Amino acid sequence: MSSSPSQYDVIILGAGASGLLCAITAAKQGRRVLVLERSNKIGKKILMSGGGRCNFTNQFVEADHFISQNKHFSKAALKRYTQWDFIEMVERYDIDYEQRKHQQLFCLNSAKDILNMLLEECRLANINIKTQCELEHIHAIELKGHSNKDHDVPHRYQVQFSDDKTSQQHHCQSVVVATGALSIPSLGGSSLGYDIAQQFGLKVTPRRAGLVPFMFSDDMKPACERLSGLALEVTASCNKQSFTENMLFTHRGLSGPVILQISNYWHPGDTVNIDLLPHKEAAAWLVESKQQYPKNQLKTILSHQLAKPLVNELQTRWWPEKAQSPLAEFSDKQLTAIGNKLNQWALKPSATEGYRTAEVTLGGIDTDAISSKTMEVKHQPGLYFIGEVLDVTGHLGGFNFQWAWSSGYSAGLFV
Repeated sequence: MSSSPSQYDVIILGAGASGLLCAITAAKQGRRVLVLERSNKIGKKILMSGGGRCNFTNQFVEADHFISQNKHFSKAALKRYTQWDFIEMVERYDIDYEQRKHQQLFCLNSAKDILNMLLEECRLANINIKTQCELEHIHAIELKGHSNKDHDVPHRYQVQFSDDKTSQQHHCQSVVVATGALSIPSLGGSSLGYDIAQQFGLKVTPRRAGLVPFMFSDDMKPACERLSGLALEVTASCNKQSFTENMLFTHRGLSGPVILQISNYWHPGDTVNIDLLPHKEAAAWLVESKQQYPKNQLKTILSHQLAKPLVNELQTRWWPEKAQSPLAEFSDKQLTAIGNKLNQWALKPSATEGYRTAEVTLGGIDTDAISSKTMEVKHQPGLYFIGEVLDVTGHLGGFNFQWAWSSGYSAGLFV
């Protein structure tokens, strides 16, 4: 349904997590809100997240869980709208949820519960959401004799978009860019938010795929194919960062929570160290095992701690000439060397799987130009950026959703 240009105070670009929370918050402040979504469905990323269960936040949220060129930028928003604020809304809607490892909170039934909750809030607040809308142009209207900071000023922006091949135009006082980023283009990821930022003179930091699996081009590639489907808890380390969580071998390389986490700190050419026995000093254990079980083969001892297919793979790499030898025939030096490799298996990924499977985009709009309190562009009143499009990226575990809720809420108070 077409609306008159004067009907909306706020136009939000993107009906994802941050855009919907921003719309709800703004409408509760008495603002008339229109949300424009490029996709044919609302909240696609919400629905697919957490294996369809939506890891909607974490019980322990701090600025240290986020990566940004400005480590302090996220603090104000995270403090203004905390994980407990979102949990309160979830509980108010009687949504069943559970706590998993590392204090991650997931829906017990379906991610649809979170999306339906947000859509009901939008319905109650009389928010208009249009899907399959392609943005054509945003034009800043020059104001003369008015204070841009006042909600009573005439409309600041003209937003033109196509809806069902019909071009429409609306005026509004505030535009909120909640377009997401480059990750998972099949769910709507695009560069639109960066294009808008550059139109208004904002800098965009270098971007790359984050929370993403690794691929290999060396002899690890066929090894991963052979071990595809095998998962185990490891510690992955790179560039002075370490995470302990499950690692999964795939036919393309390595995945699993620990790999997604460490991928945020990896750059092409870097080595990733994998500790296959994170709770054991492997060198000392193997030397001790030699004294206790001198007639056993090394693979027999290791098979008590690691899956046999993995042990067989390691044997062909690290001690093929002694595959049939008992431990007694290994020198302490040999066992120590193998133990050190078990605790520090040095791997060199050739690349990540890229934006196609990346859960987030690292980098984004430089936060130096953005108010950490309001999410408004400092030199462009009435223009706001929220969510993943900004240079703020959370660790795996519900932190990126929390950033979406917090930044969306903060902007919603001021638009």
